[in-house]
Amino acid sequence: MKKLYPDAAAALDGLLKDDMLIAAGGFGLCGIPERLIDAIVASGVKGLTVASNNAGIDGEGLGKLLRTRQIKKMISSYVGENKEFERQYLAGELEVEFCPQGTLAERMRAGGAGIPGFYTKTGVGTQVAEGKEVKNFDGQDYILERGIFADLAIVKAWKADETGNLVFRKTARNFNLPAATCGKMCVVEVEEIVPVGSLDPDGIHLPGVYVQRIIIGAPYDKKIEFRTVRQRSGQNEEAA
Repeated sequence: MKKLYPDAAAALDGLLKDDMLIAAGGFGLCGIPERLIDAIVASGVKGLTVASNNAGIDGEGLGKLLRTRQIKKMISSYVGENKEFERQYLAGELEVEFCPQGTLAERMRAGGAGIPGFYTKTGVGTQVAEGKEVKNFDGQDYILERGIFADLAIVKAWKADETGNLVFRKTARNFNLPAATCGKMCVVEVEEIVPVGSLDPDGIHLPGVYVQRIIIGAPYDKKIEFRTVRQRSGQNEEAA
């Protein structure tokens, strides 16, 4: 089975439809599948539900799909510095299912393992628990969380071999690994393709059995969410 495609549009061909559920890897702008996101924007598909830790920032990452109003619902743990995300939610234009960060990762992992639901103490007694089954184990309450079974997973990795075995780079692994496993189809963009057998088996983070399609997305512009710099010595004195 040939998994390598020439570009993001080709890799997503036949996979996109209105009102689908997409699991997206990334954390802020770290490890986001930006080439695939751009292709989804260009496709014009709408009514999307997207499960992702957050939605990038204004005009970057999933923020692009918010700006074009192609997302109707976000399953997220963090709104953060995305002002358009916040504005659409507060205006009632975007449905948001807030999910604790660890719970979201486990919901994706559960979906990838074929587990329909699991119990957790996280969120007990809060708004997170509203409308969910509560069960008592050994005198402690737990809430039932459902596994995420996405129609499509879009993921960013560092390296892949031709069979789809993936290696993520440091913190860019984040939600990419659980997101990849919970999609019925998984499309990955990578910085480099290497020959089969060149990756150390012990260093492979995600086996190729989870991956159906791959593109090379490089080169990438490494974006910074917040640029924080220290004032130069004497700057305050000059300002005074």
